[in-house]
Amino acid sequence: MANLLVLGTQWGDEGKGKIVDLLTPAFEVVARYQGGHNAGHTVWVRGRKIVLHLIPSGILHAGTLCVIGNGLVIAPAAFFKEIGDLEAQGVAAGPARVAVSRGAHLIMPWHPLAERFSEDRRGEKKIGTTCRGIGPAYEDKAARLGVRAGDLADLGILREKIADAVAAKEPVFRAFGLPALDAEAIYREYAGWAEKLGPYLQDVSELLDERMKRGESVLFEGAQGALLDLDHGTYPYVTSSSSTAGGAATGLGVGPRTIHGVLGITKAYTTRVGSGPFPTELDSDLGRTIATRGDEFGATTGRPRRCGWFDAVAVRYACRVNGVDRIALTKPDVLAGLGDIPVCTGYRYKGRLLKSFPPETWMLAEVVPEYRTLAGWPESLRGAADPGSLPKSFVEYVRVLEDLVEARVAIVSTGVERADTVLLEDELRGIVDLDRVRAAAGK
Repeated sequence: MANLLVLGTQWGDEGKGKIVDLLTPAFEVVARYQGGHNAGHTVWVRGRKIVLHLIPSGILHAGTLCVIGNGLVIAPAAFFKEIGDLEAQGVAAGPARVAVSRGAHLIMPWHPLAERFSEDRRGEKKIGTTCRGIGPAYEDKAARLGVRAGDLADLGILREKIADAVAAKEPVFRAFGLPALDAEAIYREYAGWAEKLGPYLQDVSELLDERMKRGESVLFEGAQGALLDLDHGTYPYVTSSSSTAGGAATGLGVGPRTIHGVLGITKAYTTRVGSGPFPTELDSDLGRTIATRGDEFGATTGRPRRCGWFDAVAVRYACRVNGVDRIALTKPDVLAGLGDIPVCTGYRYKGRLLKSFPPETWMLAEVVPEYRTLAGWPESLRGAADPGSLPKSFVEYVRVLEDLVEARVAIVSTGVERADTVLLEDELRGIVDLDRVRAAAGK
């Protein structure tokens, strides 16, 4: 079967974890290409909630190889805590199941300190990051000061790189009154990780190439969402990596022709965590009702998510930038019984109708959304087994969204469990092995 890329088409938190977990049985490898442990993918299996941060969401299926690409930044302590948590729940997550790129950069002790200081200095203009050091780790990568996972293989090189980085950081830290950095203590800490992390390290580009040449299929997994992409998102209120489809090639060392399709995960409404413009935001009791119904709290930080109506302008832009073929629509069950449902169809800026999503954040902050109101669905979507059992008003809602975003819906998620899913066979044929997906989902 084909290799498939799964990514979010909004500001993250679209439900990628569930969809990747659902589709994994149709693939031999699940490979993540960017981000760090600031991401949180939630998967429910038979009433048990599992939150993943670095490990790809395919880990819950025995026999699947999970790959962490060079496009990620890794905090060793966070990585091994996640491994330990999984194994405590009976999920094998050793080197036979998880491969880490030698080219992935390590989050060092100075990165969270620098990020916290940077956020505090911004005051009301803060980005709203998790302050886990992800952004500064990518800064050091671009500045050629980074320490990579492969450097753990030579302790002499590791000591030298840490010393060089600390020497570069010390004057800045001292000038701003930040804690002093002890290069030797940091070296000893990371030398301790070398033996533990070593068995996981591989040339991921070569590994994926070998697997694909053997005929194995790969599910490429993104974190965050397209509107948080460093280049194509709502800059500067973005993450520090390439969360769009192009990031998969650079973040894993594969050619773009190895990606045969792109599935965009899209929530039936819109949410956002942290700061930044949000045209359809509902800062009201209704918005808080949607947040409560949808359990809209960050899987990594627990922060409440801002909620609003579906923004077709933003999703259409994300579909274009990523070449989205099909959409998995998540959480429409949250909107059941709310009455009529507005959908944002366009923006006006200073009275002028914009043709597309504006790249300037300051412009997006001033747009006035235009809405089309659609009939809601009073019936619960839980238990829907096939497209024919979905309420007619919801089917109409889906058709309108498809026309607005210029992509077809292939999957409808009606709840948190694997079985709470409607698969549209015509849209999925040729993309995934439906029999394998159904068997694993108990459908």
